[in-house]
Amino acid sequence: MLRVLVPFVVGIAAAERFVLPLWFLAAAFCVCGGLALAFRSGAALVGMLAAAGFGLAQYRMPVRSVPLGVGGVWAIDIEGIPVDRGRYSSVDGVIRAWRPGSGDAEAGRWHVACDRVSLMCDSLVDLAGGDRICCAGTLRPLRGVSEGYLRAMARRGYVGSLFIGAGDEVLRVSEGRPNLHLRAAARLKERCSRSDAGAVVRAMTVADRSELKPGLRTAYSRSGMSHLLAVSGLHVGIVFWLVNCALRWTTLLRRGHLWLDAAVLLAVWGYVAIAGFPPSAVRAAVMASLLQGALAAGSAYVGLNALAAAAFGMLVWNPAWLGDAGFRLSFIAVAAILAWGVPLCRRLRTGWRVVDALVDTWVVGFAASLATAPLVSHIFGIVPVAGLLLGPVVIPLAGVAVLSGLLVLLMPVPAWATVWRWSGEGVAELLDRMARLVAAMPGGAFDYRLSEGWTAGCYCLFIVVTAIAWRYEPKKTIHLSS
Repeated sequence: MLRVLVPFVVGIAAAERFVLPLWFLAAAFCVCGGLALAFRSGAALVGMLAAAGFGLAQYRMPVRSVPLGVGGVWAIDIEGIPVDRGRYSSVDGVIRAWRPGSGDAEAGRWHVACDRVSLMCDSLVDLAGGDRICCAGTLRPLRGVSEGYLRAMARRGYVGSLFIGAGDEVLRVSEGRPNLHLRAAARLKERCSRSDAGAVVRAMTVADRSELKPGLRTAYSRSGMSHLLAVSGLHVGIVFWLVNCALRWTTLLRRGHLWLDAAVLLAVWGYVAIAGFPPSAVRAAVMASLLQGALAAGSAYVGLNALAAAAFGMLVWNPAWLGDAGFRLSFIAVAAILAWGVPLCRRLRTGWRVVDALVDTWVVGFAASLATAPLVSHIFGIVPVAGLLLGPVVIPLAGVAVLSGLLVLLMPVPAWATVWRWSGEGVAELLDRMARLVAAMPGGAFDYRLSEGWTAGCYCLFIVVTAIAWRYEPKKTIHLSS
């Protein structure tokens, strides 16, 4: 799957910089595919996969249907939960229709649209996820710190940003039907306190970062702990482990293993739906599904092959995910864990379980943090040095916080969730203090933004070093008695 993934990704990346006729890409795909079948040519297969990635990305490229820099009235569906940014809040939306302002010749005529927009709202403007609003304003072009960010936003369908002030007229057209993610976030918000610790529990459990204060976000970012606030493999892994342990007894029943597999898959994908289907959680759910299938079939599970298969399937579904920061960071972190973390953990065994557990946690965290450091520097302009050493402490604490948050969410009676709320928020408060302490340490983090070329160079170096290490890895030998 890794051999299939690489040319496919190269084709998607090339589509970000070049435009080719779709008929030419279709012809290239058919010709290369025919040559690959006729002559069993590896080069032709690579060309076919690259043409497939290029054509799929170009075909799915969003086309802007609304004007920029022109005042008008916009009918917008609110997506997600508004996030507090201090002086304003931000939320994503989809423009469903628009009409020009009063000074335009076509004023009063509505035009259908389907473009994503980034809304920036005054703190006095009350918006809720799932609502449809009508507001007047001017759609401005997106502004970002790098060309890569702007290209990634364009691939995801974002056409611009719109500011809604406190004095602007906002008409709430309809109350939307909240999806599973919004309902879970609202339920957890009711059961958790309004403190920073409660906001962290909601962010770690259901990806609700609406009430995380800017100062706390900065502390987590500079301390290298920001990955804890995003629902990813750690969170999905807790659900996977919890359901497998709780329902292990079903294997004693007739066909009980089938019920166990179905329950695990339902719980994992249900949790991803509760979190709003972020790319990092989708990746973890795909790999967990493949692992459960391997356990059910009694077959071998190859982590890197499952990782490449997950990436390939996700990019076929949505090529724009290649430019998503969460997608890139998630796959790079897991690839580093599988390529470096797991082999190092095997070599550093001491025979003492407690020591081995601490060493494994630190090695896995260090490998993931080191591998993602160049991309974090390129995207966020921060190099969190101290975060490389915090793995053995923050990962177990984050697991306790996520588990407590899930139990708070699932308890049928709010009173039953009190003890779990206390434990989750207590651990979250400890994580908050650690983040602020590490962020304030001299030399704990420094501001530096890698260029796109240097970032690519760092990962090319990682790939070369990994290939050399794999080449000289000692092979297992079995000595037969004479």
